[in-house]
Amino acid sequence: MYKVLIIEDEKPAADWLKQLIRKHDPQISVLAILDSVNGAVDWFQQNQVPDLVFMDIQLADGLSFEIFERVKVQCPVIFTTAYEEYAIKAFKVNSLDYLLKPIAYNELEAAFQKFGERVQSLQTAPIVTIDLLEKVKEMLRKQYKTRFVIKVGEHLKSITVEDILFFYSLEKATFLCTVDFKTYLVDYSLDRISEMVDERRFFRINRKYIISNQSIADIIFYSNSRLKIKLKKKDEVSIIVSRDKVAAFKEWLDM
Repeated sequence: MYKVLIIEDEKPAADWLKQLIRKHDPQISVLAILDSVNGAVDWFQQNQVPDLVFMDIQLADGLSFEIFERVKVQCPVIFTTAYEEYAIKAFKVNSLDYLLKPIAYNELEAAFQKFGERVQSLQTAPIVTIDLLEKVKEMLRKQYKTRFVIKVGEHLKSITVEDILFFYSLEKATFLCTVDFKTYLVDYSLDRISEMVDERRFFRINRKYIISNQSIADIIFYSNSRLKIKLKKKDEVSIIVSRDKVAAFKEWLDM
């Protein structure tokens, strides 16, 4: 029976992966689900090496590659990522396995088959080298998140950034609104989202909203040189651009 570790900071994606693993083989033991670099480092220092690790590239406190710089990961790793271009360039070339999110069951089965063949033939796991990590980090700096994985009931839904009008926070939770005016819970803070999305497409208008350049229905002059924005979602309240962001917002509109 394999012992598997999941390192993933998106709870819907982690739950989905665990569900697919159990579907593939109910006897596989998921030892833990971790959501951060620090948590993973602590876990590896205190526990025996698992048979296999599923590892998201972007975690709550940084890139998962930092884990390899701080502890030895002496087992096969299957990376999960939403960044298709650099995943192919970096991982496929180096014979490391990866899965694109949202993960499909047939892709997970293929990954387990590859892992099983490696175990049976007594092949050692491909080495994650510092050189490889640096190359992938450089690729990642040039990439922005292209989709968000959302849990809808018992299903996962992949929403591309082109279909997102805005993100907003409400009662300590974060949501996104799509072009068809549907809202979904997102497993990230607005601070984190602002670092992940393309600043040419999205702007942090105030502490509660990040809007896209296609979300604006109207812009109205407000008191003291401030601006009020009406969003295309008709039942959404008008939002005020923070005074210290007005100049930057005007520049963003001209991008």
